[in-house]
Amino acid sequence: MSTLVITQTSPRWTLLTVCTAAMILPLSFTGGVIATPAIAQELGGSPLALSWITNAFMLTFGSLLMAAGSLADHLGRKRLFLCGVALFTLASLIIGLAPNVLTLDLLRALQGIAAACALAGGAAALADAATGPGQARAFSLLGTSFGVGLASGPVVAGLLISHGGWRSVFLLPALLGGIAALIGYWRMRESRSSQRSAIDIRGIVTFSLALTAFTWGILQVSEDGWRHPRVIALFASTLLFVILFIISELKARQPMLDLTLFRYGRFLGIQLLPIATCYCFVVLLALLPVRFMGIGGYSSLTTGLFMLAISAPMLVVPSLAVTLTRWFSPGVLSGAGLVIAAGGLLLLSQVNSGADIRWVLLAMVIIGAGSGLPWGLMDGLSVSVVPEERAGMATGIFSTIRVAGEGVALALVTTLLSGLIATPLAAITPAASARSAAQYLASGNLSAAARQLPLSETALQQIWLQAFDQLLLLLMAITLLCALLVQISLRHKTAN
Repeated sequence: MSTLVITQTSPRWTLLTVCTAAMILPLSFTGGVIATPAIAQELGGSPLALSWITNAFMLTFGSLLMAAGSLADHLGRKRLFLCGVALFTLASLIIGLAPNVLTLDLLRALQGIAAACALAGGAAALADAATGPGQARAFSLLGTSFGVGLASGPVVAGLLISHGGWRSVFLLPALLGGIAALIGYWRMRESRSSQRSAIDIRGIVTFSLALTAFTWGILQVSEDGWRHPRVIALFASTLLFVILFIISELKARQPMLDLTLFRYGRFLGIQLLPIATCYCFVVLLALLPVRFMGIGGYSSLTTGLFMLAISAPMLVVPSLAVTLTRWFSPGVLSGAGLVIAAGGLLLLSQVNSGADIRWVLLAMVIIGAGSGLPWGLMDGLSVSVVPEERAGMATGIFSTIRVAGEGVALALVTTLLSGLIATPLAAITPAASARSAAQYLASGNLSAAARQLPLSETALQQIWLQAFDQLLLLLMAITLLCALLVQISLRHKTAN
């Protein structure tokens, strides 16, 4: 029996490095969500400014992911990966010194830029280091690493906040980033694409501006209302940048986003899978901590333990989904998973206001398990429905839609929740005051909302829970619609 000798160029070192770095991305996302109430208590800040703690990270991450992939071909995959991890580690350390929310928001945006470089460079390096069946196993482990980060993030964040305050939450990603950078520096092999594509500067700029204006506009609605000139200007800017982006991509010799891929009906339908999981799973990673800490009064540690109910299935179910493809098609499994997740959302909407937390946790397990089925299959589906020579671009588009979609979904559901809360409040206070109080209440800040309204905190809790139940039903409808459209688009193998 031969023994594998791990050398400086062994794929195992690259796999270890990239998987270690991969865990810091979900850790940073969930950790920031759990830490937000403690940040608000120490640094203050408006609900809009506090929402950017998460949205700034997701916005820059999603808008620059495809651009980072092109940059990796030019600078080298190892080099871009190490630069991204090093920048992420540095930003995480500096966040611990942030004196105000604005500085924290800017540093979170910097983390998102670093995350895009780290993920794009790391994934490209891993694809180059592993070949054949080993490549599929390597990317399966990469997905598992994301699952570990999602599952452990809330618990680890709760523990750190309980013992070291919110600033300590960002030290763990810094530690893991430092370890990944050291291993990668000594053991990863540098590689570049033999056919380097030109960097589409116009595409990068117009796409990033469109995404920023749209996300900002959605978040601004909860503060100003739909008819405010600032909101109208942001959405008008979004439309302008989208038009400029499409024109740029159609004219570019080597576009950042190859729009012709959307001629494949099956590829277009599969883009609905990450959108669906945004609304049935990812947004709950941000909303449920508000429900437990801000509305339920649970500690950050207890909240982290509760969050295991929805995140822990991601450690098991995606791998199970791959096994089930021996008997069922990926499309059927993905659709079934979304239906299961929708059932969990329905159950959660019915038991959310009840006294027995066990029913709430059961609903969360169902949501996590259902979401895990498409989660484990959609990456493979995204490249299986396009010609092999276009798989790289398909992966880039899919990853961008997933990450950028998460940022947009978070902004949208936050605004919707605030609007649902503002509706009953408008009956007892002027519209502007209702919107202001609804923003605080939507973020779980009961005391700030109570100072603006002639209502007790108990009454405000009930208003929040009722609005959340209505939002859950809307998320269920979106999930079911995506499941139906996915099944229609995947019904014919040759659909285009």
